[in-house]
Amino acid sequence: MESCQGSKCITGFCFVAELPVSPKDCSSSISNGDDADDKQETVDLKIIWNKNKYDLKIPVDSTGAKLKDRIHSLTGLPPAMQKVMYKGLLPEDKTLRDIKVTSGAKIMVVGSTMNDVLAVNTPKEVVQQEVKAEENKKEPLCRQKQHRKVLDKGKPEDIMPAIKGTKERLPTVPLSGMFNKSGGKVRLTFKLEQDQLWIGTKERTEKVPMGSIKNVVSEPIEGHEDYHMMAFQLGPTEASQYWVYWVPTQFVDAIKDTVLGKWQYF
Repeated sequence: MESCQGSKCITGFCFVAELPVSPKDCSSSISNGDDADDKQETVDLKIIWNKNKYDLKIPVDSTGAKLKDRIHSLTGLPPAMQKVMYKGLLPEDKTLRDIKVTSGAKIMVVGSTMNDVLAVNTPKEVVQQEVKAEENKKEPLCRQKQHRKVLDKGKPEDIMPAIKGTKERLPTVPLSGMFNKSGGKVRLTFKLEQDQLWIGTKERTEKVPMGSIKNVVSEPIEGHEDYHMMAFQLGPTEASQYWVYWVPTQFVDAIKDTVLGKWQYF
């Protein structure tokens, strides 16, 4: 019988020996896609909502919109129902790096149920439209007799400096040195973690839930366009407006955004 090459012979039958198989021939690498995220620079944040605290680690180049998505996964609060605060209302289109968010930062989140939001804010939108239409029919606010009584006193000596043509976030200290409708000194303190606006005078401090403020009206003061007069509508009609005079113009938009928010319902 002929000899078998590369085989094993048993009683006349040849069996071809199997060649060893390399481990790399029968296995493949598997990735869960997390490697790229692990290499990104991240920040550790403390999310505070509804008296609850959550720890969140997120890439520093995430946008405000992405942060809202992560908050949604933590709290169950939909992004459209969130008012996210970090030195004012957090912009959705900028990154955490852009607004200088660092590890250890506390992010305040204000939000409520859909029923509560619709009950509070839908009338607010209607009132805003009605007030704006009515204002277009009137003479400038600063020329009206009721406001001239205060404005004619002149600019307060201890008013905060104004920077015309710029927009800034709310300062960490109260806005002070302004006048109210009676000509008395008034200061505004924004308690973001409590979603309240504190209106303080020499006599008392009124703590107003921001969700109860129906509208915010403002107008530059003629001859002093770097300052505004501003009204917070605390009730259903204009009769409930609380007027504040000599608000530095750089904070006007931040005040409106913080008090009213930029909600999207549908």
